[in-house]
Amino acid sequence: MLSAESLKLIDVELAKYPANQRRSAIMGALRIAQEEKRWLTPETIEFVADYIGIAPAAAYEVATFYNMYDLAPVGKYKLTVCTNLPCALRGGVNAAEYLKQKLGIGFGETTSDGLYTLMEGECMGACGDAPVMLVNNHKMCSFMTEEAIEAKLAELQ
Repeated sequence: MLSAESLKLIDVELAKYPANQRRSAIMGALRIAQEEKRWLTPETIEFVADYIGIAPAAAYEVATFYNMYDLAPVGKYKLTVCTNLPCALRGGVNAAEYLKQKLGIGFGETTSDGLYTLMEGECMGACGDAPVMLVNNHKMCSFMTEEAIEAKLAELQ
């Protein structure tokens, strides 16, 4: 279900915790699986749970609680724009609307070429850098004016 390389990375996560607390590695293990598969199918979540030695329901609890886990296919670039109050007051809603118009999609949608998925996000802890956007759950982009958005999209192409 997962490559040998991903399983080795999951083993590294497991080694961080005592044997009786393997469950603690689930977040890292799901992240690794998602990086390989691009999104988490029910079969992948169950495989990871079995590999770690926890009940599949416990893995589902994590995968469905945190928004960094994708339970449906997403584009090559998942763009998550913060529209929480501090970002909204500093242009987050405008940045989101600009992306919607530019990409021709709404929140939770993917462009027809499969390149971009646009998501609305809650606080990303970077209010002073607002408006902020997260690319593929890992790269935080700050001060996302229309010009900055254009530059980021050009970079991603």
